[in-house]
Amino acid sequence: MMDFSLAVWASIAVMHAFAVASPGPDFAVVMKQSLQHGRRLGIITSVGVGVGILLHVLYSILGVSLIIQATSWLYQTLIYAAALYLVWMGISGLRSRPTQVQSNETASVRTQSAPKAFMIGFITNGLNPKATLFFLTLYTLAIPAQTSLLTKGVYGLYLAFATACWFILVSILVSHSRIRQAYLKKGFVFDRVMGAVLIIMAIILVVTQ
Repeated sequence: MMDFSLAVWASIAVMHAFAVASPGPDFAVVMKQSLQHGRRLGIITSVGVGVGILLHVLYSILGVSLIIQATSWLYQTLIYAAALYLVWMGISGLRSRPTQVQSNETASVRTQSAPKAFMIGFITNGLNPKATLFFLTLYTLAIPAQTSLLTKGVYGLYLAFATACWFILVSILVSHSRIRQAYLKKGFVFDRVMGAVLIIMAIILVVTQ
């Protein structure tokens, strides 16, 4: 049964807009992918982030998010898994080396397959404990408990679509030809900076819990 509420959707949209626009692992990874591998793979990574949202939607609808929050060791495991993943990506960035600039605008500093780009976005969002807390709040406070599963799913699809659209926009802006050419010249410096940022995010994630 469909019991869609425009007022509920509006509140969800506003909460989501603030959450998705705030700097975090998703933003850092999409920006890194777009500069490092170009617009196409940046967009694919963004789609992966959007699909990752559906994972949070699924366990929120099923009530698993409540179990995660109530079970401290499970939540801590999620946090450490996310931190280790960010550290792994950060170390990869810190190991970046100068690369000969290619004249082709679409050339990538390092080749990467579309499935890998998608999985990077999906895993980055799927392991984000902040997203877990956001959807826990969303599905317990913003969305009435009596809302049907179908309607909750529709809200979730909107959140996934809106997230993907936002990061696709980021990918398009970041991968502009001038910005990308500048990156291809000194990209290793950016990679190292972003690597350090991701590691700092991992440390903050663990320390602040």
